[in-house]
Amino acid sequence: MSEGAQLEHLEHLDVLIVGAGLSGIGAAHYIQSAFPKRSYAILEGRDAIGGTWDLFRYPGVRSDSDMQTFGYRFKPWLQAKAFADGPSILGYVRETATEAGIDRHIRFGHRVVRAAWSTADARWTVEAVHDGEPVRLTCTFLYVCSGYYHYDAGHKPPFPGIEQFGGTVIHPQEWPADLDYDDKRIVVIGSGATAVTLVPALAERAAHVTMLQRSPTYIFSLPSEDPIANWLRRVLGGRASYPVTRWKNVGMGTLIYRLSRRRPDVLKSMIRKANVRRLPPGYDVDTHFAPSYNPWDQRLCVAPDGDFFAAIRRGRASVATDRISRFTETGLLLESGGELDADVVITATGLRLLVFGGIELVVDGREVKLPETMAYKGMMLSGVPNFVYTIGYTNASWTLKADLVGQYVVRLLKHLDAHGYAQCVPVNDDPTITERPLLDFDAGYVLRSVHEFPKSGSRPPWQLGMSYAHDLVKFRYGRIDDGALKFSRR
Repeated sequence: MSEGAQLEHLEHLDVLIVGAGLSGIGAAHYIQSAFPKRSYAILEGRDAIGGTWDLFRYPGVRSDSDMQTFGYRFKPWLQAKAFADGPSILGYVRETATEAGIDRHIRFGHRVVRAAWSTADARWTVEAVHDGEPVRLTCTFLYVCSGYYHYDAGHKPPFPGIEQFGGTVIHPQEWPADLDYDDKRIVVIGSGATAVTLVPALAERAAHVTMLQRSPTYIFSLPSEDPIANWLRRVLGGRASYPVTRWKNVGMGTLIYRLSRRRPDVLKSMIRKANVRRLPPGYDVDTHFAPSYNPWDQRLCVAPDGDFFAAIRRGRASVATDRISRFTETGLLLESGGELDADVVITATGLRLLVFGGIELVVDGREVKLPETMAYKGMMLSGVPNFVYTIGYTNASWTLKADLVGQYVVRLLKHLDAHGYAQCVPVNDDPTITERPLLDFDAGYVLRSVHEFPKSGSRPPWQLGMSYAHDLVKFRYGRIDDGALKFSRR
């Protein structure tokens, strides 16, 4: 039987979405709303909707982006809290899927391992594993919403002597439901968003929590409830007030980011003064809260209502800025010679990145080597036809970008239909464009793996934009046929 004949015996879908998390449910909404007669499915490797928000179960898990921008453009966030806890966000995503019937299109326990494009057939053949058995199907358009990190395990650096420790060691990505930490001495290794979330949550029940950091992180406080958003909701109603609040928050976030790029010393001073006011008198702010880098070289951490600083003021938490020499039976020995006693050690040491969920991509029999490709508008790959992925902003809410990609995909598919095209593929035929890292971000989890990612270019449309306002104009209103995106009929 020929390859073409074999394909005819496989189930075929117009659009196949990979991942049933925040991005995948949003993508399905846009596809389903614009093309009610077009067939689609979502393949989800796990057994539940929600992605990140179903995976992470550690105490206090929440968004560090406000929900007016982290929520979908098409579904207003109506709760009072601007910074929502994980269960509330998970409920919001699942409610979105159920209301629109998107949940009926999800195939759980299907981990996609390979996708091969055939130009002759103008379709992808996608291979997944379900209950240990291979599953194959075909699609015209492949839309990957799998995020960019490993769901199996987080980053776990080797610590000397860890096997000698007599207590419990946990990575937040693998939080056990039955962990008893009441009245325990806890050390949280790390100073990123996860650690800043964990410390005040654990401090409510633990004897004491110490955040052990090699170097400080920028932490700033924001109200957990947005009084302007809540007032607008009362006056205008949820649906009418949502875009107003959304744009207010986009504007504030953009202003802070631009200030960090143009006048970093000003923002540093503002954050420092705010931290001094929230910490006990005489606290050594410059040792524990003065990073060596500029704001937004790495992501800023948010402490809603200053909960992190409040835990320190109450004596329930503390910060140690030092390096680990080795674990001991009772805790950690530091390079300074100090010791930290602990019953529980939490290694909030970051994520492991994984491009497109580890899917092997093949185009006309040739394996796609991702570092040799260039990202078109931060959402397609040079030389890879009918393929779109979602990677959100590092300096703003992930969903702002996910929404724009969903809207762009609708425009792109309508363009293909209107002109009778079977495929579209980004082509970089400009030799003057130079390569750059896709993620221009100094966070450790990015630096460890950015070499495995596609490249960015020195000029549009080969750049991953970090300005929502600029991207909005390009994605919603910019030309589809821009010269870099090539179209062809079957």
